[in-house]
Amino acid sequence: MTGVPRDFRFGIGVRSVKSAAKLRDTVRRFADLGFDVLHVPDHLGRFGVPAPFPTMVAAAEAAPTMRVGTFVINAAFYKPALLARDAVAVDVLSDGRLDLGLGTGYVREEFEAAEMPYPSAGERVDHLRHTTKYLKEVAPSIPILIAGNGDRVLRIAAQHADIIGLTGGGIPRSPEHDPLAERIAFVREAAGDRFDDLELNIAITGVPTDASGVPDLRLTRGYETEATDEQLLALPTVLSGTPRDIADTLRERRDRYGITYFTVQDYHADYFAKVIAELR
Repeated sequence: MTGVPRDFRFGIGVRSVKSAAKLRDTVRRFADLGFDVLHVPDHLGRFGVPAPFPTMVAAAEAAPTMRVGTFVINAAFYKPALLARDAVAVDVLSDGRLDLGLGTGYVREEFEAAEMPYPSAGERVDHLRHTTKYLKEVAPSIPILIAGNGDRVLRIAAQHADIIGLTGGGIPRSPEHDPLAERIAFVREAAGDRFDDLELNIAITGVPTDASGVPDLRLTRGYETEATDEQLLALPTVLSGTPRDIADTLRERRDRYGITYFTVQDYHADYFAKVIAELR
């Protein structure tokens, strides 16, 4: 990593919305805890998962110091012009506080629930590229985050996005193997001269929730079903130890990889707030 390090940013996901009042209270609490961005997922057919665009508008009004964003929009659900219309509206209504996260979409059951055909992986990646280029043309002031791990998605992100959402790269093949470093090197090469302007994000899936310092690995295991606990604990998407230990880890990740933007889940909020306090 070269140049002056970016400041840290911290995002937090909201998984469900029960009422407008509850959402307002939750978002304000996240803001008070030091989080910078509220992330809303884009899933269909799961009880309680909020619709991204109205949720972001309500959240932005409740917490004027926070940005709002999608993590991530299923781009295959949308025609680019319709997605751009909704994104621009949210950006206007939030006074320019939208970070639009995009992904290819991957859950077949959600396409079936939407009564839409399930495109091939190649078709979904092609549509992501088309959508991203369209958005950059018609709404260039809205920062775009693209999250993924494969070469084609990361190449699109490197060439067109403002924020790269990294997934950690997977389980190392050996103690010397560093999949995350490999993915970042790929992004660097694909981005060329624009790499230094990119912000690197990683989605954290495991964080302690009590004084034991031991992270809850249930979410992480959902992505790495065959891995041992030891392998999961070594992933860059898992954080262990005291808040000070984790703060030191994040400083090391910034120095080693250039990652400055970390996203956690809503149930990580209270413990991770202590980490934020160590870093500010």
